[in-house]
Amino acid sequence: MSRAPEFITLSDAAARAVAGANSRHAALIEDAFGVLVETPGGGVSLSGDSKSRAQAKKAVQAIADRADQGLEISEADVRVAIGQARTGAGGPPGSLPVGRRGQVAPKTATQAEYLQALSQCELVFGLGPAGTGKTFLAVAHGAGLLLRGEVDRLIVSRPAVEAGERLGFLPGDMNEKVDPYMAPVWEALTDILGAEQLRRRREKGEIEVAPIAFLRGRTLSHAFVIVDEAQNATRLQMKMVLTRLGEGARMVVTGDPSQVDLVNARDSGLAHAVSLLDGVKGIGVVRFSTADVVRHPLVERIVRAYDADAARSRGDKGPDDR
Repeated sequence: MSRAPEFITLSDAAARAVAGANSRHAALIEDAFGVLVETPGGGVSLSGDSKSRAQAKKAVQAIADRADQGLEISEADVRVAIGQARTGAGGPPGSLPVGRRGQVAPKTATQAEYLQALSQCELVFGLGPAGTGKTFLAVAHGAGLLLRGEVDRLIVSRPAVEAGERLGFLPGDMNEKVDPYMAPVWEALTDILGAEQLRRRREKGEIEVAPIAFLRGRTLSHAFVIVDEAQNATRLQMKMVLTRLGEGARMVVTGDPSQVDLVNARDSGLAHAVSLLDGVKGIGVVRFSTADVVRHPLVERIVRAYDADAARSRGDKGPDDR
């Protein structure tokens, strides 16, 4: 096989993105495919056997395409591009708002599938480990619907740590009681809308936060509803919140069935609801895996380690112990 260098012409922005700060991105590509990546100017040069170069070229072009769209390229993006080059998976960016760090776009094939489900289904379940973008993409999609006037309100709800939601013991009004639990959602909304627009829309009631218990008895019409950390909702709470949908409303329910904090894990409503509703017309179920983790590289390895330990624990139990 030929090991002659192959030069790929790129824009300056794309070449910088492929190289990365202190050539960190190039090093990741080199380690993944066993090639040499050089940036002599005007593009990148790949040296190695033809098969390795072909895979590395796919990753380079995926990174370059994102950079040419004006998107910020992180190490997570590079790892995703590498994984997709190896498997042949991938997906085009969805129609999402532009955040402070550029156009919001899916970084894995499963994220692209998730966004497609959000656009096509009235109710979507997003299941999987931390760091896979379930909540952020749901918030981005909902913010986009709100900005385009396709819904009147964005409502975010979640169980407040304890299944009983003893919020009365916390100081302040309802927003002050719930806000500490909603930090990931507020961070995502601030990134997409900006702090000032977020404040104005909250004051006008266009963006609302409420613990699951406070949704009882309401009909949520012309709204996009996000139920986050749903693995900690009981079966009764889950049935209640799913039946709040009114005219023109859409809902996404996110959570990790393996991270249940309820005293009785079997009472978790998330896995139960999915087992009942998967395959029902108008309902989408998207399952993320550790391969979709786009946070720090350690997060994926941590999740895999815990999954392996859980698998070992299940294997150690006899039939009578389960």
